[in-house]
Amino acid sequence: MEYRDFGTWIRQQFPYRVQKLSVDAGFTCPNRDGHISTGGCTFCDNRTFSPSFCDRQKSVAEQLERGKAFFARKYPTMKYLAYFQSFTNTYAGLETLRSMYEAALQVEDIVGIVIGTRPDCMSDELLDYLEELNSCTFLIVEYGIESANDDTLRRINRGHDFACSRDAVVRTHERGILTGGHVILGLPGEDAAESLRQAPIISDLPLDILKIHQLQIIRGTALARQYAQQPFHLYTVEEYIDLIIGYVERLRPDLVLERFVSQSPPDLLIAPKWGLKNYEFTNLLNNRFRELRG
Repeated sequence: MEYRDFGTWIRQQFPYRVQKLSVDAGFTCPNRDGHISTGGCTFCDNRTFSPSFCDRQKSVAEQLERGKAFFARKYPTMKYLAYFQSFTNTYAGLETLRSMYEAALQVEDIVGIVIGTRPDCMSDELLDYLEELNSCTFLIVEYGIESANDDTLRRINRGHDFACSRDAVVRTHERGILTGGHVILGLPGEDAAESLRQAPIISDLPLDILKIHQLQIIRGTALARQYAQQPFHLYTVEEYIDLIIGYVERLRPDLVLERFVSQSPPDLLIAPKWGLKNYEFTNLLNNRFRELRG
């Protein structure tokens, strides 16, 4: 079983090496600020993926310069993609968004941007602008889909349904913009069979790139409180590898797979504690793929 991995794909897009640099541009989310709900998604804590050089008290340009300095010693010729990652990075007025994105592109060695957002925060007006931006720089719009099951989306306080995800992905793809999606396997109420049922549904979306993560229980989240009161099954490494193999087999072969796993900081992670770095998990997975092909 082979798949298109993101590392190989991104190297084909540029004549030089590129690295994502995360930016915290000070956004919130509509299910945090009361527009839809409060409290956010039950699983979410942005500290789990915000590197040390991200500081919302500093400007976009300052954060990117700090990020560049972080990598410069080891990779002096690296170019970068500004990754608007924390919270919902289209949740503001068009002029505010334009100024932030274009400030990032003014920073030396920034050769494109990646925008992480929710499917219910993408207006046609913003897509008009992003279509223009896409004509002059490298751009990926990445949507948190999380699940194709509306009952699950309600359970995790997502604040939108799967039809909303489909609509946003289709509208973005129609503009010729590279479109990514993010799903979580093992959400409460979803067993392996349910995840495998959803795989072809996700695959039918006009996505270019897909990120897949295992569910993690993070300290201080609503999900952590639910887990403490009524623990539910979390995958072992072996179970998750088997699930990923079945999931990938149900995806179209041209879909670029960016990652299969995420590991949160140990001081924030309650479970599952696999003790593996992302590359170590991917090596185990690829070894298992080779065994099955063997």
